[in-house]
Amino acid sequence: MTEIVRLEPNPANKCFGCGGDNAGGMKLTFEQDNVNRRIVGRFVLGERYQGGAGFAHGGIIAVLLDEAMGKVCRFREVRAVTAELTVEYLKAVDVTKEIEVEGRETEQKGRNIFMTSEIRDTAGTVLARSKARFVIIGQK
Repeated sequence: MTEIVRLEPNPANKCFGCGGDNAGGMKLTFEQDNVNRRIVGRFVLGERYQGGAGFAHGGIIAVLLDEAMGKVCRFREVRAVTAELTVEYLKAVDVTKEIEVEGRETEQKGRNIFMTSEIRDTAGTVLARSKARFVIIGQK
């Protein structure tokens, strides 16, 4: 298995975050790190996604964290949906600067997969973090 797999937006997927067939979507690209079992994305959001004063809208921050965790399901080759999501907004996310989003699994219990994700700046400072419970709805 390749160590790093680039996850481009699927041209047939209408997902707001990662789909390629959504004119208003973010079209996020991630990397699947098979060695460390994590999903990573690097982005400069741009003014389109600001809430105010040049900082990312809180909903967009939640989307980024949720998308990274949702992609972690690829390691188990399952389809799962977000059942619970908690976000901690620690510092403002500047829409003009590069950020890194990382998602990881922490445990699985039955159909429930528990995950964490973080948004960091280029210095490694954690700007936001989340925890979530995903529920498996099928196999890929």
